[in-house]
Amino acid sequence: MTSAHPIDQHIRQVRMHPSVRAIVIPPCPESLLRLQAIMAEPEIDADALDQLASSDVAMAAALIRLANSPLHALAQPVQTVGMALTVLGLHPSVELLSAFITRNALLVRSPLLDHFWESSQRRAIACEHIGRQLYSFDPGLGYSFGLFCHVGMPVLVKAVRGYGSTVTEALARRDRTFTQTENANHRTDHAVMGAIVARTWHLPGDVAQAIWLHHDFACLGDERFNPTVRHLVALGLLAEYLVNHHDNLPPTREWQDHGQACMDHLAVPPEELDHWIDELHPAFEAVRF
Repeated sequence: MTSAHPIDQHIRQVRMHPSVRAIVIPPCPESLLRLQAIMAEPEIDADALDQLASSDVAMAAALIRLANSPLHALAQPVQTVGMALTVLGLHPSVELLSAFITRNALLVRSPLLDHFWESSQRRAIACEHIGRQLYSFDPGLGYSFGLFCHVGMPVLVKAVRGYGSTVTEALARRDRTFTQTENANHRTDHAVMGAIVARTWHLPGDVAQAIWLHHDFACLGDERFNPTVRHLVALGLLAEYLVNHHDNLPPTREWQDHGQACMDHLAVPPEELDHWIDELHPAFEAVRF
């Protein structure tokens, strides 16, 4: 069971709104529940992880493909899930499986989402990497936050007529934020929907709250939110900058407006950010769906 969190009351309230009540939230996949049970143990059971990954041909192939990528430069190719788990390590394997399951559970065919999942996994990798540099911070929370940060988008693309046009409009407008445009057109937004998915899928409350707030940078100085939530929001914008740089995309308006505040919040100097661009390049390149 997911322990209670203040975000749950906000989610209950917003789910009473007609605009949100009409949106079907996909149930948590059985395979993700099994993966969460494996992760909940004091030590990851390699045999249980092997059994789970081997239960789906495509999931097994994803593990083996990453193990055989240039990132690991193996002399002999990996041919089994067990060998892939050894090469990748158990925690990275868990993260890859989490990304694979999430992508397949929320798979929506739309030109808007052509590179959505590659960007999501790169963001997750970057969030975890930044999280490792922070004192007394669980980098696994960073990975979950980065992966689920924008999952409200495929949910809305599938459920809400005209949402694709709203995304195009929101990206073009300069007079209001992305989520303000979403709310003007649909009375909800991808941040709220992402938080709902996160809690429906049993992610920690701090992750869900950070997803809800990930476009609201006023929260960085708001002590009503615990430090983990504020750290996640800040490192999320840094991660987005790193992913966009890798993808040869210009810095977003949010980065221009709030990037320095997020760097200051995490005490990250510009030269450290430049170092991460180079350090993360191989891992970003290995992300392929």
